[in-house]
Amino acid sequence: MTLLAQMTTLARQAKTASRALASLTTDEKNRALRAMADALERDADGLKAANAQDMAVGAQLGLSAAMLDRLKLDDKRISGMARGLREVAALPDPVGRILDQRTRPNGLRLQKVSVPIGVVVIIYESRPNVTADAASLCFKSGNATILRGGKEALHSNQLIAQTMVAAGRMALGGRFPDHAIQVVPTPDREAIPALLSLTQYVDLCMPRGGEGLIRAVAECSKVPVIKHYKGVCHVFVDRDADPAMAEAIVLNAKCQRPAVCNAMETLLVDQPVAAAFLPRIAARLGERHVQLRVDETAAAILSAGEKPKAEIRPAAEQDWFTEYNDYILNVRVVDGVEAAIAHINHYGSAHSDSIVTRDEARARQFLAEVDSAAVYWNASTRFTDGGEFGMGAEIGISTDKIGARGPMGLEELTSYKWLGFGTGQVRT
Repeated sequence: MTLLAQMTTLARQAKTASRALASLTTDEKNRALRAMADALERDADGLKAANAQDMAVGAQLGLSAAMLDRLKLDDKRISGMARGLREVAALPDPVGRILDQRTRPNGLRLQKVSVPIGVVVIIYESRPNVTADAASLCFKSGNATILRGGKEALHSNQLIAQTMVAAGRMALGGRFPDHAIQVVPTPDREAIPALLSLTQYVDLCMPRGGEGLIRAVAECSKVPVIKHYKGVCHVFVDRDADPAMAEAIVLNAKCQRPAVCNAMETLLVDQPVAAAFLPRIAARLGERHVQLRVDETAAAILSAGEKPKAEIRPAAEQDWFTEYNDYILNVRVVDGVEAAIAHINHYGSAHSDSIVTRDEARARQFLAEVDSAAVYWNASTRFTDGGEFGMGAEIGISTDKIGARGPMGLEELTSYKWLGFGTGQVRT
């Protein structure tokens, strides 16, 4: 069987499953999701064993410590996957909501009703928890999903999907649609353009990963793609920031999990507080082994006093556009909130940005004028996440402006159709 024929079979099966999924009741979907969550926790040892194989492959591939952390499954993360499935089960069903209704002068009654999208392809790297998150959200919203993870997470992804499918079948018997959740069975890169050429079966693609992956998918796909190319996120420490709060937010935004898309890549510090704040935060970042790439003003401040523990390098122009996914941070001193906004709107990726300040007027200006999917006042950029937004989990984060934007949960995985209820009306 050729690769195209193999992908066609996969996609055709998903389309058939999507129609069966649309007929499941809310109770049936929730019952299956809870069974899947129980099964993941029950098979934690098996999942960790499969993940150990992937971790060995990742080390052989030369993945960084931060990327290996993304790949790792432990008891806490397995419990987190299960908790995410239960949270999705507890959320309202997004299908069948009446979004709008009206009655025309001729008596024709119209309803705008939410419906599943159909077949959703998810392409992602590392982070095997994406398998559970994506599959559960698609299942609850009535969509069949085809999952294509990276070769470094092959064993983990396959076992997670197999565990979920087996649990769903046990919970629903013959009502569980065959092929509702599928994993692309080959690591061949050519499978992606082949799959994404099948516009008669595939309705949407969502790539999750580095900029290179997302651009490659967007360029080859013939089906719609929801994307964010990279997460170049900023924290701006305003002249009226609380220093302790600013320090805590900066450390969290950069260091909690530096390899994720909502981690901070550039710190902007207001000129009036730079001399006091920069040495203090550089010392704390140095303790976490963060390399700083700084502009001339920041370099002068940091070289004037006691040498900080952090490694310091001059920032190049390209650095301001760069998503490092690592313990590297750009630092620039700016003169006021307007300069910070201008920097973010030029160099940022419209993902997540934050201002730390006690001045409400400047905060409101920042919130209004920064053109990003998520903008924060006195909070870490790390909150841009479906779970943190109360969505249970997320299918991805969109920086597009048409359609979904920001974390995508259940509601973002539906489309709509119009229903017309007449009494014999004809158009004249």
